[in-house]
Amino acid sequence: MVNTEYKFGEVHELASQIEAGEDRVHFQNIFANANGGVALVAFKAGQKLDTHVAPAELMVNVLEGEIEFTVLDKPHTLKAGEFMLVGENVAHSVAAKADSKMMLVKIKA
Repeated sequence: MVNTEYKFGEVHELASQIEAGEDRVHFQNIFANANGGVALVAFKAGQKLDTHVAPAELMVNVLEGEIEFTVLDKPHTLKAGEFMLVGENVAHSVAAKADSKMMLVKIKA
């Protein structure tokens, strides 16, 4: 079963589906099922997600802006148009160097 507010077969502009907020990092689920999902994440410059792990393999794709994505204590700078893969249960954190939006693809093994 797929959990989504979007209809299959319709075209949507990706980055406009989410806006950053001053109060916190914002998340917008595009779809999810038992095998993972796709979500959008929006940051204002300076906002961050502290170190955590995900019970899925990840693809982080920066749509706008610039983020510092730290994996196993090694920081990587990703800009719009760049992506990174992260293994399941690998510690990582995110800090926005500018107002930024990213697409997060989660796939469970």
